[in-house]
This record gives sequence, C-alpha cells and structure tokens, in this order.
Amino acid sequence: MIIRSKRVWLSGVFFPADVEIEGGKIAQIWPYGTKEADQDYGEKRIVPGFIDVHTHGSYGYDTNDGEPEGLKNWMKRIPEEGVTGILPTTVTQMPDVLTKAVANVAAVIEEGYEGAEILGIHFEGPYLDMEYKGAQPPEAIAKATVEQFEEYQKAAKGWIKYITLAPEHDENHALTRYCSTHGVVVSMGHSAARYEEAVMGIANGATSMTHVYNGMTAYHHRKPGLVGTAFRFRDVYGEIICDGCHSHLAALNNFFTVKGRDYSIMITDSLRAKHCPPGGNYQLGGHDIEIGEDGLARLKGTETIAGSTLRMNKGLKILVEDAMVPFETALNSCTINPARCLRVDDRKGRIAAGYDADLVVLEDNYDVAQTYCLGVAML
Repeated sequence: MIIRSKRVWLSGVFFPADVEIEGGKIAQIWPYGTKEADQDYGEKRIVPGFIDVHTHGSYGYDTNDGEPEGLKNWMKRIPEEGVTGILPTTVTQMPDVLTKAVANVAAVIEEGYEGAEILGIHFEGPYLDMEYKGAQPPEAIAKATVEQFEEYQKAAKGWIKYITLAPEHDENHALTRYCSTHGVVVSMGHSAARYEEAVMGIANGATSMTHVYNGMTAYHHRKPGLVGTAFRFRDVYGEIICDGCHSHLAALNNFFTVKGRDYSIMITDSLRAKHCPPGGNYQLGGHDIEIGEDGLARLKGTETIAGSTLRMNKGLKILVEDAMVPFETALNSCTINPARCLRVDDRKGRIAAGYDADLVVLEDNYDVAQTYCLGVAML
C-alpha cells in the first residue's frame, strides 16, 4: 500500500513523499509522485502515531475495571485521536483490584485485539505520598516493597513497564533499583520529595517524572522541590498534562523551554469519562468524581483535580497554538520522546523505513483525518 502527502514528517521537517507500507511496517519512503498512491492526502500532514504513557481510561472504561471487552473497545476506538501506542494506567487501589487489573491487560495482549498497541502497563501507585496523593484513594496507599511489586508483575506476566512512586518512601531506593534493573521505567510522582531526595531517586535509577507540576513539591528558589529537579536534570523525562487547565499555558511554555525537544512527554491522564457525553456518574479508585465544564475531573464536592478528558490531538494543538511551543518540540513529546523513554524507539516514534506503520493524518485544525495502526486504517 502506498499513501502520500505533500507534508510527511521526516526527521524534523515536512517533506513531500510517498510512504510504502507492507506487513505492518514502513517498507520504504519514496520521492513524492514516484508510485501510484492508494491514498493521496494532498496537503494534509502525516506524522508519527501518538503514544500516551499515562491514561486511565476512556469510553466509560477504566484500567482498574479489569474487564477485557472494555479494554478492547478502548484500544479499538482511541486511534480516533491519533493514538497508536498506549500504556493503560492503574490508579491506587487494594491489592485484589490491582492484581485483577494488570492480569486483565496481560490476558488481552495474549488473546489479541485491534487498534492502538498496548506497549505495557503504567503502574501509578500505590507507593505514593499521602500529602501529595491528589485523587488517589488514601486507604489504599502502601509501603513500597520489592516483594509485593514482584507479585503484581507476576500477575501482569511482565507487562508492567512503567511505575510511578514517591522516592522518599522507597526505603534505600530498593524498589527503584529493582525496577530500573528489570526493564521498568521509574517515574517520580505524587511525592513530597525535597530536591536532595529527588536527586537520590535519579541516582538510583529513576528516569522520569509523573505529570510535572501536579502531585509534587512546587518550585521555590530556595527549595527547588521536584519541579526544580525536573528543570535542573534536563536528561530526565518529564510527563506533563497539556490541557491548559492542569498547568497554565505559561507554565507549559516554561516547561518545554527548559526540557527542550528531547525529554518532554505529553500525556492525557485521561479518565473513563473521556469520549463520553456530558453528565453521568463516574469513579476513580472507588471514589466519586465529577466532570466540570472545563473538562477537568474533580473529586465530587471538592476542588481536588482527579484527571482529565484531554484528547492527544487536542493537546498537540494547545501546545502549538496556545502555549506557543515549537511544533517539532510539541510533536516529539507525543511521539519519539515517549518511545525513547519506553525503549521502543527502534520501531516507534518516527516515519522511516523499518519502523512500524503507525501514522496519523492531521487536518490543519488538528482534527484526525485517518490513523494507521501497524498499517491498518482505523477510521
């Protein structure tokens, strides 16, 4: 199959090209007009598929539900916002709920499904700080132990690829060191860590930070905290929710200016309410939440933010058009950067021969005209 456009994103520039797809891979890139195209997208932009490393759910489904059909439906439909790779993300809950949730993801991967590729599980909690727990249920927050995590990973059949934890509560950094040497990305978040404690987390294997600005110690010029650590350690990845509500547009610009084009990761942190009609009753971690007119989820009756309903293509538009982040930097944050963080950048995050045929066709207004997941048109 050949698809073409006058604007294909090739190594940091838009270039007219024909893209040949064979067996789910990009077989070759040809000069524009070389081949007879099966689909000509004209002036529409073709960019790499988006990768969301932190998303709890959508279409009425939550990862913690542990139900296969809901997960399969989510994967099949999420390409409508350009997502081709994903980490279904748990939220802090009791061991039986988390065990069922991760086992369900593993089972669906084994059984097969359509749509966005599950690249692993993001295990957010339960090893968090009580003060900075955000909407995570306090009754389920637990002490970090390698032994318990091994049980979860066993249930997940090794598919936990990313974990959020509070480094100051990881005694002797035992879990951080274990995960970082067993193929699991350690991200510091929901944490009261001081700058000095965060540095020790990085020194012992942490390579990312979870939703920077949110659920962590704030920046102060005499107490840099986790936000200051994210700014100072530029080769540590930083997730950030780009809905313009979790963080002010100026704060988004500041973050991307400091982190540069290579270590920022856009996430949605989306909940089951995404892609659902207004109203309705929802829960997160067993607690009631409500969706405001701004699209934010909050614990019911409070101002505590509990997540978003952000769509990835909308996040890209907000970064470029509103936060004034350079296009390449913004696009990298949802393509090649998360791929590098997850160590799948040998096949994801770029449009190049030999890479997976994960592609998004964008209108000028950032609407998704088509998404290809491993070469299969999904819309």
